Amino acid sequence: MTRTTLDTSTPAGILRLANSFCDAKALLTAVELGLFTFLSEGPADEGTIRERLGLHGRGLSDWLALLVSLDLLERDGERYRNGAGAGRFLVRGQGAYIGGFLERTNHNLYPAWGRLTEGLRTGEQQSGSSFEAVIENPRILGQFINSMDALTRVLGPQLLEAYDGWSKYQSILDIGGCRGSLVSQVLTRYPHLSGAVFDLPQMSPFFDEKVAEQGLTGKVTFHGGSFFTDPLPAADIVMIGHVLHDWDPGQRAELVRKAYDSVNPGGVLLVYDRMLDRESSRVENLVISLDMLLVTEGGSEYYLGEVRDNALGAGFTSVEDRRLGEYDTLAICHKAAS
Repeated sequence: MTRTTLDTSTPAGILRLANSFCDAKALLTAVELGLFTFLSEGPADEGTIRERLGLHGRGLSDWLALLVSLDLLERDGERYRNGAGAGRFLVRGQGAYIGGFLERTNHNLYPAWGRLTEGLRTGEQQSGSSFEAVIENPRILGQFINSMDALTRVLGPQLLEAYDGWSKYQSILDIGGCRGSLVSQVLTRYPHLSGAVFDLPQMSPFFDEKVAEQGLTGKVTFHGGSFFTDPLPAADIVMIGHVLHDWDPGQRAELVRKAYDSVNPGGVLLVYDRMLDRESSRVENLVISLDMLLVTEGGSEYYLGEVRDNALGAGFTSVEDRRLGEYDTLAICHKAAS
């Protein structure tokens, strides 16, 4: 198992690890308050930051100093400016913004992790709301969609690099593809493809907005429904990414079987997730698996062998796997031509 870089063989290291949540909350608070977006306008001193963000002032200098020590801010005399990463990825409105995921973390995952003990004792989710409640609340749904966009901005280029078969096919379907951010990236690179997204009907207006923004209206279609009860559209390439971990093992097997029926003869199913490794699971992937404990009814990360068994059991002829970015695993499931 991959260990944290902190030295947990010493009392100091253990105490530092136990207080790592403080670093996280300092960052999440900065995103919530819009600090990095404000500083993108130019460096500012403490007084200006206090006034602009509507803060009391007590603790402000320590908070800013902590963000400096975390390399999120830089200090030049009395003024603060964004660090390189914060300036690139944490400014609202910029194309590389990943703060949507952090906003969702702040309001959903962070409180749920405070109830990890109860989650482990009961096996029950601790976020306090079901996904059905999320999609019916426009504010929370917006946070969720922004978090998905943040992930796909990073993941899209990695997937385009990891899988090399795009040019061999004519159509692509993203199951649980939210507002079509990932499909849009694929079609921008491979415009000969036609694209489709299957997700809950509530995603439709957000999908329309995204494809119009990308100039892909009419090139990508949206199909609303439940992938457990409604038929899936057919495509040469079918993708299920960061979806299976939301469900229990039986439901994951069912979704792979449904995906098999959706893949055209000779096509492929692409499955990617923060899959686990029996010998050396990354800390980051184990954390995501515990996220699933806390926010879903039966979800978890899973091993590549489970995907392989489910795919072969559904009828796929072979499964190959590749690394996808730093944390994900990509399973490529091939369907016979006839």
